[in-house]
Amino acid sequence: MKTGDETAVPSATEQSFAGRCLVVIPCLNEARHIGALLEQFSLDAERYDMKIIVADGGSTDGTPHIVEEMMQRNSRIVLLHNEKRIQSAAINLAVATYGDDHDYFIRIDAHGKYPADYCERLLEEVEAKEADSVVVAMATEGFSTFQKATASAQNSKLGNGGAKHRHGAKGHWTDHGHHALMRIAAFRQVGGYDETFTHNEDAELDYRLARAGFRIWMTDKTLMVYYPRASASQLFRQYLGYGRGRAKNLAKHRIIPKLRQVVPLMVLPVVAGTFLAVLHWSAAVPAVLWVTICLGYGIWMAVGERNPYGPLAAVSAMIMHFAWSTGFWLQLLGFRKRPDPSS
Repeated sequence: MKTGDETAVPSATEQSFAGRCLVVIPCLNEARHIGALLEQFSLDAERYDMKIIVADGGSTDGTPHIVEEMMQRNSRIVLLHNEKRIQSAAINLAVATYGDDHDYFIRIDAHGKYPADYCERLLEEVEAKEADSVVVAMATEGFSTFQKATASAQNSKLGNGGAKHRHGAKGHWTDHGHHALMRIAAFRQVGGYDETFTHNEDAELDYRLARAGFRIWMTDKTLMVYYPRASASQLFRQYLGYGRGRAKNLAKHRIIPKLRQVVPLMVLPVVAGTFLAVLHWSAAVPAVLWVTICLGYGIWMAVGERNPYGPLAAVSAMIMHFAWSTGFWLQLLGFRKRPDPSS
C-alpha cells in the first residue's frame, strides 16, 4: 500500500503473523450482525493475510446470502456449512478444514461487538506471553429496555457472581475466560471442543487445556461486547442451557463447583420449597429472602449507581438464576434436553 510517494512498511506484528491465523465465526441466523462483522475483520484479514471462516449452522434469515455477497468482494471470506449446527462443531469443522496451514485461530461470536484493534492486541499478547490461549473479558450492552436491563444484570456481581471473564481484571494467568485466540496445535492435542456440549463448551475445553499443561492468559488489552437475549423467554432458555452445560462439565471431570456456582444452584430448591408453605409459612422464607436480596440490589443499582434499569435488572438476574439452577438440576437428575441449537 502506498501513501504519497512512500511505500507503507508492514509492522512487526503484521510481518510476524502474516498467513498464520484464521478467524472463525460460528453463526446461526445472525443477519443483523454478520455484515458489519465481516466488514470489520476484512481489514484485519488483509493486514495479517488471514482467512475468515463463517461456519453457518443452517440460517434461514438470509445470513448465508449476506456472506456470499461479501465473498464476491473479498476472496479471504469462506462460507462453511455446519451440519451439526452448534458452535463447538462449527469451530472444530473450521479448524479441521483450514487449520493445517495456520498456527492460531481467533474465535469471533456473531452476537457481539469488537474493538477495531481486537486481532492486533490478541496477536501481540500471545507472542508476548507465550500463551497457548488468550481469553478476554466480556462486557454486555443492549438496545431494547429488556436488553439494557439484562446487560446491567450480566455486568454486575448479582448476575455474574464476580466471574473475572465477565468483570474487568488485570491481565493474569487463569483457568477460564471468554475464548478469543488459541494455538491450533494445543486445540488439536486435547481434541478440540466436545461436540456433546451445546453450552459451556469453552469452560470444558479450558479444563482439558489446563490439565494437559497448556497456559491460558486473560488479557486486559482488549475485550468483547456481547448483546444479550431480547426477551425473557430467550434469556431463560439460554441460561437453562448454561446450567445444563455446567452440570455436564462438572460430572464429566468430577469437579467440585465453586462457591459462586453453588449459590445460584440452590435457587430451584428454594423456589420449589415455597409449595410447602401450605403446611407452614416458614417454607417460603428462603425464596422471599432471595427475591428481596435481588430486588434490593436492583434498587441499590438505581440509587447508588444511578442506573435506571436497576430494578428490571434484578428481574433479569432472577430469571438467569432460576433458569441456570433449573438446567443444572435437570442435567444432574438425567432429564433429557430437547435440541435447541439456536440458544
